[in-house]
Amino acid sequence: MLVKTYGAALFGVDAKTITIEVNIAQGINFFLVGLPDTAVKESQQRIKAALTNIDLKYPSGRELTINMAPADLRKEGATFDLPIALGILAVSDQVESEKLGKYMIVGELSLDGNVKPMKGILPIAIRAKEEGFEGIILPKEHAQEAAMVEELDVIPVETLREAVDFFNGTIEIEPVQKVERNLSLNAALSSIDFCDVKGQENCKRAFEIAAAGGHNVILIGPPGAGKSMLAKRLPTILPPMTLDEALETTKIHSVVGKLGKNQGLVEERPFRKPHHTISDVALVGGGGYPQPGEISLAHNGVLFLDELPEYKRQVLEVMRQPMEDQMVTISRARFTIDFPANFVLIAAMNPCPCGYYNHPDRECTCPTGTVERYLNKVSGPLLDRIDIHIEVTPVSYTELREERSGETSEVIRNRVNRAREIQRKRFQSESVALDSARSTEGTSKKSETCGVSGVEPQIQSTASNADMSSKQIRNYCQLDQASADILKRAMEKFGFSARAYDRILKVARTIADLDGAKDIGTRHIAEAVQYRSLDRKEWGG
Repeated sequence: MLVKTYGAALFGVDAKTITIEVNIAQGINFFLVGLPDTAVKESQQRIKAALTNIDLKYPSGRELTINMAPADLRKEGATFDLPIALGILAVSDQVESEKLGKYMIVGELSLDGNVKPMKGILPIAIRAKEEGFEGIILPKEHAQEAAMVEELDVIPVETLREAVDFFNGTIEIEPVQKVERNLSLNAALSSIDFCDVKGQENCKRAFEIAAAGGHNVILIGPPGAGKSMLAKRLPTILPPMTLDEALETTKIHSVVGKLGKNQGLVEERPFRKPHHTISDVALVGGGGYPQPGEISLAHNGVLFLDELPEYKRQVLEVMRQPMEDQMVTISRARFTIDFPANFVLIAAMNPCPCGYYNHPDRECTCPTGTVERYLNKVSGPLLDRIDIHIEVTPVSYTELREERSGETSEVIRNRVNRAREIQRKRFQSESVALDSARSTEGTSKKSETCGVSGVEPQIQSTASNADMSSKQIRNYCQLDQASADILKRAMEKFGFSARAYDRILKVARTIADLDGAKDIGTRHIAEAVQYRSLDRKEWGG
């Protein structure tokens, strides 16, 4: 007798359907084939103990052959316990097999028959809908996460016995309903706020520009000047996540098991702060069986790298390409996986090893040449990819004692949202053209660059000024003669690179958007030039 159940395996941030074929015949052997890893092979012992402890029979004295197809894809983890167990029960006439093929089934079993939590439920639920399954059987803790997928019956179970009774028709389990979320409201309820920051008006202005245009920022200043305090508050002035962004972010966090218990959706923009001892694999992703790294966990949010020169140079250099492409591609001999990595980078560093170079009150104790060597730990190509450089000065006692609060994050966010709306309308026509190109090409490019996921690669449209291409810069960042003269003098005086030239134009475009100006003016260019302090020839000399 042959019975088929359906599970799922994770590849990157996507899932692929795995058909589990269970066949019973005369004999006393047990065969599990289809490239399973050790955890999958050990499922026999977990399933056998679980069936015994809930008074169900394991078909001893019979030959069981279990094939996991497609056979050439490696299967990892214990998430196949539940579909394998139900398949074994079905071939031994303990479970009705009629409804098994209508559901995707995932879950790890404990020895007492309980169904344990797992990773990656959201991409699995999305795959179940794409494959046309009626519903998904899954651990109860992940019901709200899977319920974010429309038109899919989410059936939560706590034990193997519940799943058996459901398929046998002994009990009815109502599908879980999605809890509606108000992402705009959640973005406004942060416990930290820019009004807590005393002084630092120039830094607040720079962060407003960064949020409005999606620009990367580096902060240079002495210890205790407020660099970390400023960085933590950037998510509070970024626009609320759209539902598509929230779903995409949730997929990544689901795959690495970062979602909280009963959490359905990542509602706030991520803020990731990896320690400077992090490895390059942990930062960008990878491993023998690739997993997302910190830059993917920061997707649609903020990545904060404190004490930037303390990171290994190799770790920083591997970020250069993802910062340009907004994507990390991990290649192995048999497959390629893409992880999204569209984040705002906030980096912070001291101006020298002792921290007091150019300090207004304290003298730098670093030997001659140390400052330049310290700054050179961060490569020029990486600095070129950071749009805004800010020198953070210490806050005076008078400013600290002021009772008057600064602008709240909500006030700043309102201005940021208006600037983002201007950009959305500006790039809307190009998005329409990209959608038209996608529909014209159809599915001809599926699997061409998306590795094993089998999902059509997404055609990225420009979302903010920081993402503008060279062609878009020429179209939307045209300068009048006076502005061009200012930029020319700055290029000649400070030795800016061609990439820095483009960054200045992008930042100037964002400043003009915040002003509601149609064209870039001289004051916009002049302010943008000021945000390239680390490019200047005399810095650190």
